[in-house]
Amino acid sequence: MARRRILGAGLGLTLLLAAALSGWWQLERAVASRAAAIREPETGFVVEARDGALLRAFAASDGRWRMAAGVGDVDPRFVTILEAWEDKRFRTHGGIDALTLARSALDSLHHGRIVGGGSTLTMQVARLDERLPTGSFFAKGRQFLGALALERALSKDEILALYLRLAPYGGNVEGIRAASLVWFGHEPKRLTAGEAALLVALPQSPERLRPDLHPERARAARDRVLDRMAEIGILPAADVARAKREPVPTRRRAMPMLAAHAASEARERTLHERQGLGSARLTIDAALQARLEAYAREKAATLPRPQSLALVVADHATGEILASVGSPDVFDAGRQGYVDLTKAQRSPGSTLKPLIFGLAFERGIAHPESLMEDRPTSFAGYTPGNFDGRFEGTLTARRALQLSRNLPAVELLVAVGPSRLVSRIRRTGASLELGNRTLPGLAIGLGGLGISLEDLVRVYAGIANGGLAKPLRIDAGTALEAGPVRRILSEQAAWYLASILAGAPSTAKGPPGTIAYKTGTSFGYRDAWTLAFDGRHVVGVWLGRPDGAPVPGLVGQDAAVPVMRDVFARIGPPARLSGPPPGILADTARLPPAMRHLSPKGTATRADAPEIVFPPNAARIELGLAESAPAALSLKVRNGRPPFTWYVDGHAALTGLFDRQAAWRPSEPGFLDISVVDSAGSAATTRVFVE
Repeated sequence: MARRRILGAGLGLTLLLAAALSGWWQLERAVASRAAAIREPETGFVVEARDGALLRAFAASDGRWRMAAGVGDVDPRFVTILEAWEDKRFRTHGGIDALTLARSALDSLHHGRIVGGGSTLTMQVARLDERLPTGSFFAKGRQFLGALALERALSKDEILALYLRLAPYGGNVEGIRAASLVWFGHEPKRLTAGEAALLVALPQSPERLRPDLHPERARAARDRVLDRMAEIGILPAADVARAKREPVPTRRRAMPMLAAHAASEARERTLHERQGLGSARLTIDAALQARLEAYAREKAATLPRPQSLALVVADHATGEILASVGSPDVFDAGRQGYVDLTKAQRSPGSTLKPLIFGLAFERGIAHPESLMEDRPTSFAGYTPGNFDGRFEGTLTARRALQLSRNLPAVELLVAVGPSRLVSRIRRTGASLELGNRTLPGLAIGLGGLGISLEDLVRVYAGIANGGLAKPLRIDAGTALEAGPVRRILSEQAAWYLASILAGAPSTAKGPPGTIAYKTGTSFGYRDAWTLAFDGRHVVGVWLGRPDGAPVPGLVGQDAAVPVMRDVFARIGPPARLSGPPPGILADTARLPPAMRHLSPKGTATRADAPEIVFPPNAARIELGLAESAPAALSLKVRNGRPPFTWYVDGHAALTGLFDRQAAWRPSEPGFLDISVVDSAGSAATTRVFVE
């Protein structure tokens, strides 16, 4: 009998042990399975400025404002208060706090339902992650398993980071970062004691305590947290008293939306090119962007609808876009605010004239002090007039550009060629709309093409940067040297333009001034432009109607220049333009006779016009420039009337030559634009590569 009892007890113990092992195995399997399945919660896409400041946030796919945040992204005081209020043993338990759980279990058995309490922060994260209901024994069991899995797979700070992303704060707001932005209007990196206490209290009952709907309840909940922190010595009594005096927010703030168009494009670009990334960083200066957006809204309020404006500011030395205002208000349907007007192709008016003059300076066709004729002229049937209907007669090229006279500009465009103008513009990366024309005509010099404000900024950034156009970029993840750096003008020609556009009265060797600018007005008063630059920044301004309809009286000088000056005032003190490079011809007495006074239609070909025999166009010539004693480049011309002047990359290399042969020694390898001008003003050009 005793033996049977012993055998029975042994069997029972074996079965009990087997059941325990089976239960442990099942628990281990469930926990391991959940640990392997832990995934980061989906967060909305965020676009940040160059310094990490938030420009724009996008809601997650479920429509909730849920943003990535880690322990290092929030005020340490918030973390201290949260752990002291919600789970004081968070750093030591394994996901389940046995002491508080036992106390909660007794209360729940007494009431016959889950009455709260006993949930650790880890358990709360498990419930939030799986969207489990409260008040259910089955859901509480799933919380236990989830908490054990979280503790197995993640560190304490990683678990806390999940809480910081998932905690509910009322409505569709989840996570500490979204809550801080919505309720306080700033990032959670810096919270007052009152703000931290409110954000600790809200997740306990986010709808019942919503500050915008129930401010008194929210205040009471916040104050309970503060009182508890004073009791346990987390906060000094003086800090608690001061925190209780802080007002509770009574309205929900809008999420930040700076550079709305650029941010939206960055999101689409990033999701397309780099799947899985939830953020993008732009070169935008958040403070400058905010100032210019506020200014654009103020300015738009003074304009009759549907007139609008767009602004671009860039650093011409790096190509970084610092501010981009595509419209005054993205939600203003009356002004088609949803359209990014910095990228809309419009007629540029006279804004391309500086590049025409610069090409003429570079090729030795003209100099800023060359005299030109502003008189009625026909160019093979094309008969342009001036904007004001008047003609100035004889004036310098400098004055012709400063007064934006059309006839001198077209005269020079005939000389440099419309195709060359288009080619130089495209070197900047600009996209042009030429309509159905196979080849560009003379009308493009006066605005007869389509180009965007952003692309005009590319052109002027190249002029401002000494003729070197760096790729314009807004993605901060793009390397500074990304894309080719291309020369659109010689350094000398670019400086001549800066001098002219800054208002200098003559070609002097000192700095040309502070701000150089050019205005433009498209045909029919549809677009008003100003493009400007100082020693660091280039600014583009456009005004008009988004639908392209005429605006009577809309003129660049009157409408866009004041805006440009206001933009520079908001950038800060302007940087002075740089001084002249080597090769500047300031002594106009040294100009060859043909460049002193350009005859009308001076590009017409004479029977005895000069012709460059050597070097031939597109030739590659080895001079041994990498060696200690490189050879000189031979120059030969036939026909033409001496004396001859040879220009290399826009500056006079050899003057007053009666011989038809000469030699000139380059200083470095590369492309050279070579021109020869005879005493009658006729010219010939060639482009070669020397090495």
